[in-house]
Amino acid sequence: MYIPAAFRETRLEVLHALIREHSFATLISEVNGELFATHMPFLLDSTRGANGTLRGHMARANPHWQSFSRTQASLVIFRGPHAYISPSWYLSEPAVPTWNYSTVHAYGTPTLLSEWKDVRTLLEDTVNTFESAFAEQWSTARAGEDYIARLGQAIVAFEISISRLEGKRKLSQNRLSDIESAAAGLSTHGDATGQLVAEQMLEVARSTR
Repeated sequence: MYIPAAFRETRLEVLHALIREHSFATLISEVNGELFATHMPFLLDSTRGANGTLRGHMARANPHWQSFSRTQASLVIFRGPHAYISPSWYLSEPAVPTWNYSTVHAYGTPTLLSEWKDVRTLLEDTVNTFESAFAEQWSTARAGEDYIARLGQAIVAFEISISRLEGKRKLSQNRLSDIESAAAGLSTHGDATGQLVAEQMLEVARSTR
């Protein structure tokens, strides 16, 4: 990924936070000589490996997993909030339109989980993670173990030990004199996602004072 120095993010805790907050990602690998993408949620285990380990599962009918090998790395793209930035919000001239965004690229080699107990643990962790925000949480116990086991035969679970992380937070750091006015414009005219970008821009502005 092309990352100008002003936009490069290397703090592991910041990269991990973005992965957790925007866990529905795009997994890209080479399948039969062509690039292949699967859109799916991931769990992050920050305690395993220098950069953490990603955990996930996909349908067994999906040919993507058949490309997994010990010699071929994959790329997982996590995209945070993004928004259009109008040059009319800048104080200084000249200026042109741009797009602000945050993203993390995680590289690593997928490894299949062959033991049912490991697959079952991953499924339980996935449910618990995404149900945790609800007052009334669904649990796999409601479905029954036999039903979960039958569905488990139709999926493939895997892990990716992250060998390399790239982070980019393009938040108008290259125009610090305009960052607060641009954030104000985005706060006024942006949607809910734009509001998140504006907050991040103001965070950058405060950190440079």
